[in-house]
Amino acid sequence: MRADLIERYDLRVPRYTSYPTAPHFGPAVDGARYERWLGELDPKTPLSLYLHVAYCAEMCWFCGCHTKATKRYAPVASYLDALLAEIELVASKLPARMAFRHVHFGGGSPTVLKPEDFTRMVGKLREHFDMLPGAEIAVELDPRTADENYVIAMAKAGVTRASIGVQDFNPVVQKAINRIQPFEVTERVILWLRKHGVHAINMDLCYGLPHQTVESVVETVERGASLRPARIALFGYAHVPWMKTHQKLIPEEALPDMAERWRQYEAASARLQELGYVAIGLDHFALPDDELTLAQQKGELHRNFQGYTTDSAPALIGFGASAIGSLPQGYVANEIAIDRYREMVHAGKLPITRGIAIDADDELRRAIIERLMCDMGVDLDQIAALYGKSGASFETELEAMAGLEADGIVKREGHRVVVTEEGKPLVRAACAIFDRYLTAGEARHSKAV
Repeated sequence: MRADLIERYDLRVPRYTSYPTAPHFGPAVDGARYERWLGELDPKTPLSLYLHVAYCAEMCWFCGCHTKATKRYAPVASYLDALLAEIELVASKLPARMAFRHVHFGGGSPTVLKPEDFTRMVGKLREHFDMLPGAEIAVELDPRTADENYVIAMAKAGVTRASIGVQDFNPVVQKAINRIQPFEVTERVILWLRKHGVHAINMDLCYGLPHQTVESVVETVERGASLRPARIALFGYAHVPWMKTHQKLIPEEALPDMAERWRQYEAASARLQELGYVAIGLDHFALPDDELTLAQQKGELHRNFQGYTTDSAPALIGFGASAIGSLPQGYVANEIAIDRYREMVHAGKLPITRGIAIDADDELRRAIIERLMCDMGVDLDQIAALYGKSGASFETELEAMAGLEADGIVKREGHRVVVTEEGKPLVRAACAIFDRYLTAGEARHSKAV
């Protein structure tokens, strides 16, 4: 990518895992409104469930998640009791017993739980919800804290997919981000997963970390791909120490500049494709026969809080401190502070502290942004027609794209917008033009590249 483009579009824009995005949630949506929204759901609506385990054994300094590090199990056990109580509470507010087709356990780290407690958590879901045929149960897994007994418990509980956190295999980088994880540790856990029947494996890698170089990132990509995970996510590190104070422990002088970040992304992306992976959207890669690849080919790829997905469920229910849910009426977010979250749940209150109701215009703009993020292009006439509108209603946005078009980031043909191959890393800048909530220059988001 040209140096002038890197300089010009060194912007802070949302990752667009939702629209409107979380910084625009507010207190107008509370537990009472959430209860009404839950009661209004069609009982036949397939659900997606997310459970947030808000603890880790150790804090990784690059982490942007809502989590706490603890060496004691008592806080984890106490938190789990609240999480199980929330499942019962939410289920009691639904119009009937409903069914799910996707479950995702995230964190923090679900592997901080004891195996029997993970089994108990899955059992609680099955107690209150039905599981649709072919449902996916996915778990984020820290290879440093998962032993074979944990993997066995996961497999017996019905887990179908494991997402392995790696970030980088280089010891110097690992030390700088406080995540010491030798290649052999990751390899061993993946062997256990396959041995016990969990064959759908994701791997998270990262560029833009301290002390990374183009060569070291490519080496990490090659080592990760040698384990042949079905999917690899290649994220750009978001350095936001004003939001995550533990990131102040990362030496800023060791962070690559924007031009170097781009070179790392470009080299890693090219190498993954040489190794047989298909580029999915902005930052995911999948094997040719993976469901994610097939969904992209069919134009059925989606994007939610976990990134690119095949999950098209119209309602996502989040459980746990800081968890976010998405319903046809809008978004809801749980209390972030663990102690307050626990108090609210045990008092019989839905722990919602913020959210946002959406209208028809939000739904249309969300659809446009999702297609841009997933397909690298959008036919505004086609999308707008689904909402009883015309692509002509976005003339202002199309005019605002003149700069992106002049820079070769997008091409326009009437009311159709296509992101160019060179412009692909900057697709979020194109999405931001359709974001009516975004304030220019707002510094609450991560860099566009």
